[in-house]
Amino acid sequence: MKKLAILVCMNLLLASCSSSQNKTNTEKDITPETYANTITASELKTMLYTYASDDFEGRKTGEPGQKKAIEFIKSNYQSNNIPSPIAKDDYFQEIPASYFGKNIKDSENVIAYIKGKEKPDEVIIISAHLDHIGVSGSGDINNGADDDGSGTVAILEIAEAFKAAEKDGKGPKRTVVFLHVTGEEIGLYGSRYYADEDPIFPLENTVANLNIDMIGRVDPKHEASGKNYLYLIGSDKLSKELHDISEDVNKTYFNLEFDYTYNADNDPNRFYYRSDHYNFAKNNIPVIFYFNGTHADYHKPSDTPDKINYAFLETRAKLIFHTAWELANRAERIKVD
Repeated sequence: MKKLAILVCMNLLLASCSSSQNKTNTEKDITPETYANTITASELKTMLYTYASDDFEGRKTGEPGQKKAIEFIKSNYQSNNIPSPIAKDDYFQEIPASYFGKNIKDSENVIAYIKGKEKPDEVIIISAHLDHIGVSGSGDINNGADDDGSGTVAILEIAEAFKAAEKDGKGPKRTVVFLHVTGEEIGLYGSRYYADEDPIFPLENTVANLNIDMIGRVDPKHEASGKNYLYLIGSDKLSKELHDISEDVNKTYFNLEFDYTYNADNDPNRFYYRSDHYNFAKNNIPVIFYFNGTHADYHKPSDTPDKINYAFLETRAKLIFHTAWELANRAERIKVD
């Protein structure tokens, strides 16, 4: 009986050790890559073929197609149980027609978030514009698959990745906000309204803005190499630390070619001032603008979802997720120079 008792105890001890070891291994397997890998080319493609379809009529600010766009975005957040910071099931930051002028009708930004576990008052904002230029005088629909359907669906996938982490008890330390702005094509109105009129989260608590505007295509400069790349604009203008983090994330996980051509202070295109990040940068909030450059289909009906490089789009979205993850989970918020 004594030998039997010893054997039973030994078996229980071994089982306990095995269970503990398995748990440790499982926990080790839960890394940022685990959640980044939920971002897939196939899901991006499925969403973009809907979002940049003729049914959305080019998503012109205030028009019926733009209303379909905001409902599409809202339904994605609802289906993934990602809440709005405004009120339960109210994802729309309403902007009156009087704010736009130019015979533009009432419009809306769409906002969702994952609340931070340790520093909920500190906020990372990931943004993209939801609108496009509508229907041409000839009746052709400008689908805007790259501009900025690519940024829109990238944010939806990034949000799903953060939600998966939260479900596993790995939610971000800081709050991560998913901001889809309207009126970009007519003058950055949606982001200006958020920053100047109604910041849902105080600007002084906003750590950084990662803005995505056209990340689904390849421009003529980079076609020959066949390598994945991104233009980065603004990363070092307000925070050298943000720039260094961005570089380190890329080198650790991806090794994309980062092209800083348009980041030059004397850039004749002035892209730094031409997308929604600028309304955060002007308020001394560090920004990165992710951009694939212009192409022959820019602002034309031929900017369609069949021309998107979905493998590149997947990797670029993963890169932005990893950068946001690092900013949201590091011990100290990044410093403004």
